Amino acid sequence: MQKHVRPALRHGSFGSRLAGLALVAGASLLFGAGSACADECPAAPAEFDANSAKLASLDSGADRKLEILAIGSSSTAGIGASTPSHAYPALLADELGREDKIAAQVRNAGVGGELAATTLQRLKAALKSGWPELVIWQVGTNDALVGVDEALFRATVESGIAAARAAKVPLMLVGPQFTLKTPDVERYERFVGIVNEIGEKLRVPVLSRYAMMKQWGMKKALALLSGDGLHMNDLGYRCLAHALAEEIEHAAGGGAQAGAKGPGDRS
Repeated sequence: MQKHVRPALRHGSFGSRLAGLALVAGASLLFGAGSACADECPAAPAEFDANSAKLASLDSGADRKLEILAIGSSSTAGIGASTPSHAYPALLADELGREDKIAAQVRNAGVGGELAATTLQRLKAALKSGWPELVIWQVGTNDALVGVDEALFRATVESGIAAARAAKVPLMLVGPQFTLKTPDVERYERFVGIVNEIGEKLRVPVLSRYAMMKQWGMKKALALLSGDGLHMNDLGYRCLAHALAEEIEHAAGGGAQAGAKGPGDRS
């Protein structure tokens, strides 16, 4: 699959640790089915492209596997995919190895229907165990749909970020997907906004599925969803996995500026 060439993002140095991973909602995506690429997704709104969030502290040893924790609810578990192998965590490991030559083990810790507060406890337990080297937290959809208090949701996500930083484990957020299956669109969009705001405030990389899918247009956005109109399908999960893999690969070797550090880099 030919990679999309996009303007260089700012990155920190990369030695024994992967530094300066900038994952923003404006990152370009490629659709892929097998080895074929289809249409390119549009960039998200410019305000998210200016996030400047950084991720640091990923060991890059060539003779070992990068241990990634994919945690969240049904979008992580892979509900809507034709088989478990088409959930995004499995596809991410495949993308990293096949396209980017990065050996990775991506553990799928998705639980369908789970709220952020429950995921937070599982996240803290995983961090305490000491094995994750990168956390991808997909969050927000269920909290928005069931009407969780917005301040509580914000505090929950910020608590997870604080726990990851205390454990010195880099973390990125994946926001809610676009869907028509919501009883309150305004509330749903507020939760989307909360995830993005947290990313900007705390300099945490965010992949905003909602922004990209909505900007692409209704017809094509719905083409990423399964028959229930809520969960992503094989194509949607492939698109998500490709975006994440591309950013990890870019930080690992593409365009890094030796010695440079961003506002979110940690020593």
